[in-house]
Formats: sequence, structure tokens, C-alpha cells
Amino acid sequence: MSKVAVVLFNLGGPDSQEAVQPFLFNLFNDPAIIGLPGPLRWLLAKVISKRRAPIAQEIYRELGGGSPLLPNTEDQAAALLADLDGQDGEGTEWRVFIAMRYWHPRASEAARAVADYAPDEVLLVPLYPQFSTTTSASSLREWAREATAAGVNAPSRTLCCYPAEPGFVAASVEGLRKALREIGGESEAPPRVLFSAHGLPKKIVEKGDPYQWQVEQSVAAVVKAMGEVNLDWVVCYQSRVGPLEWIGPATEAEIERAGRDGRAVIVVPIAFVSEHSETLVELDIEYRELAEQAGVPAYLRVPTVSSDAAFIAGLGEQIRRLRGSGRAICSHAVGRFCPGSWSGCPQAPE
Repeated sequence: MSKVAVVLFNLGGPDSQEAVQPFLFNLFNDPAIIGLPGPLRWLLAKVISKRRAPIAQEIYRELGGGSPLLPNTEDQAAALLADLDGQDGEGTEWRVFIAMRYWHPRASEAARAVADYAPDEVLLVPLYPQFSTTTSASSLREWAREATAAGVNAPSRTLCCYPAEPGFVAASVEGLRKALREIGGESEAPPRVLFSAHGLPKKIVEKGDPYQWQVEQSVAAVVKAMGEVNLDWVVCYQSRVGPLEWIGPATEAEIERAGRDGRAVIVVPIAFVSEHSETLVELDIEYRELAEQAGVPAYLRVPTVSSDAAFIAGLGEQIRRLRGSGRAICSHAVGRFCPGSWSGCPQAPE
């Protein structure tokens, strides 16, 4: 029987108030986030994490003291394992591991667990539908380093992205349809649908990061799958921090515009597959308050796809396809999905 390890990558989040500052330090000490030389980056990360910790602690206090991201990811891992076991018969022993980028379980912990398992194959699966050098690439670089140190010798393959994977799209469509039914006739004008994704500094995209383009592909796939429904929609970006110019439009600005237009708002978190502070606090609390102040007649937020059956089944199918590919893939091809202008895409042109 062949043994296969599936490693799920996610951001991670502090599990206590005491963990907030070291979590923030790990985040800002990542060269994919702050591209300064090591000693300068370390010093700046110390300053930023100390300054931002009290604000972040208030955010996590709203969530009961810590982030729900790990339990959510554990639920996804369990659902994915059930799907893989159910589809594969008795020919493969599957095991799913979790590697968080900025808090426990870190890649080093996951790599040691994988090494102890001694699999015949390792399949690497970021829980980021859209590839970015700041998320998937950063996690995969850390994994490569820690897997070598832990002695993980099995061949590995990577599912780099799945921005328009049918299961992900179907789960997103179902959430949006439910929200449209719920909002019903609360507003005379049709609701405005805000497909909100985590933002990036503009300079990162200008260097060839394909994230924004892939977000747009996700939205295009969802809108197409909605069929004849006449949507008033826009792609926007949240969670801006610091003085740099970020990609836009900003979700806050679109909420305010909807208020001026007298439109109800439905927010679809198109780049998040798990609930965490950006959805449960930023979208559910802070942006809801902004919507009330802006005169938005109704405000609904679609849940993340989390462990939705269609999403998990789609991810399972991609993992099985990845296993037989012989190389890294995205959900659309064995090879490159992004246009050649996106130099940050990890896939070599065919």
C-alpha cells in the first residue's frame, strides 16, 4: 500500500492573547512581506509587532481570545481525508498534515511529523485559491527548507493555485445565491455584491505577482456560474495597512459608495476559504458598522467555503489529479495558467 502525505498550508493565527505579538513578529519578519535585509527587517518587525499588538489583541478578544483559523483548518483536513479515503478504495493510505506560516503548527513541526510518517509521496496544497508570492510562495519556501532539515525524502508535487476550480466556484455560488434570497426585497434597488479579497501593495503586483489577476478570474467564474441572475458587482480589496499604495478599489470605499447609491450590500470573501479575523471581525463587525454609518439599507456577508462539500470534493479531485501529474500543477493545467506577463507565476511556460 502506498503512503501519501498531503500538507495543507495556511496563514495561522495566535491561539491566545500572549501569542499575538510573536505572531505579528513572525508575519512582519517574513521577507515576502517586508523585503529589507535580514537585520533591518528583524528590527522593523520588532517595532511594528510591538506597536500593533494592543490593537490586534482587541481584535482577537472579539474572537474569544484567539484565532479560529486552526480549528477551521483542522475541520477541512478531516473532511478532505474522508473524501480521499472514500474515493481511493484500499490502494492508498492517506494522511493530512497542517503547516501554518506564522504560528503553530509551523512548517518545522509539520515536516517532522511527515518525516516520522515516512510517506512515499508528499502533495503540497496551499489553502489559498489564488497564488501570491506573499502567501503560497512564502509557505512553500519555508516548507522546502524545513522538509530538508527534517529529512523528508519522498518526492513532492504542488497544487499551486485553483482560482476557478469548479468545486470552489460552486460553493461560492451557493453562498451568494443564499444571500440574495435572504436579502430579498429589503431594498428597492438590487443589492451590490462586493467580491472582497485581501489587498496587496501595488508594487508587488507590478513586479509580476499574479494574485490580482487570479482574483479576477475567480470572480469571473462565479459570475458566469450565476447564469441569468443580473448582478451589480465589483471586485474590491480589504485589510490595507501601512503607507504604501495598495491595489483597489478598497472595500471600505465601495461600502460608502453603496450607501450613497442607496444599495444593500452583499460581501463575498472571494480569497478566503477559512474564517478568521479578516472575515469575523473586519467584515462582520467593522465593515458592518461602516455600512450602518454610510446608510447602507442592508448588509450581509457570505460565509467562507470552509468545509463545504463541493469545495472539499473539488480539492480532493485536484489532489488526486496532482498525484498523477508527475509535476506541479494548477487546477487548470499541467503547466502554466497565468498569462506570460505575470512573471511571479511559479509555473514554467509549456
